[in-house]
Amino acid sequence: MRYDTLVEAARWSGVEDPRLLSAIATTPRDHFVPPRHAARAWQDEPIPIGHGQPTSQPSLIAQMIDALKLSGTQTVLEIGTGYGYQTALLARLARQVYSMERHADLAEHARANLASAGVSNAEVVVGDGTAGLPEHAPFDAVVVSATAPAVPAPLAEQLAEGGRLVMPIQKDLNEIVTLFGKRHGRLIQERLLTPARFVPLIGEHVDAPGAEPPER
Repeated sequence: MRYDTLVEAARWSGVEDPRLLSAIATTPRDHFVPPRHAARAWQDEPIPIGHGQPTSQPSLIAQMIDALKLSGTQTVLEIGTGYGYQTALLARLARQVYSMERHADLAEHARANLASAGVSNAEVVVGDGTAGLPEHAPFDAVVVSATAPAVPAPLAEQLAEGGRLVMPIQKDLNEIVTLFGKRHGRLIQERLLTPARFVPLIGEHVDAPGAEPPER
């Protein structure tokens, strides 16, 4: 199955990176959703994966990955593995991906899905994503697939100088996917990407913000 529909949806959302579009075209999304939903995998829509949460819409995933500007040399930290679809895309664009998932059963599904797709440069870890993975830091890029009022301090600390972090930020009743950059040791808001709806980020460091206010 080819995913031309998903490629076109990514293009429509503003994604132009040919490497990312190629990864979407050649990554079998039907391998990264529960089997009962495989027939819907070509559609640009979220799909439920258990624990009251869905996979993200592919065009939204594409926008978030595109903002990281991956060139193939980076080490990436992903928070929220799910069934591993976004992980697989990241792995095709980066040198190494570490992905954190708090549900052990979802992590097992993701590991199996990544292995069946031939992805060998992604490691799935069960744990509190808000704490990051200090033993593998610093990370050139971080992507968080859950929403909170601010970036948790450990994730800001583990981002390398000059790195990029993408995360949906909750403000009042709205959630906006936001791009941050690390400059002079500080995490600075750089750009608002798109409104979205995500599950809440859960963990010890949700209330420990690590980002500076946007620069004027």
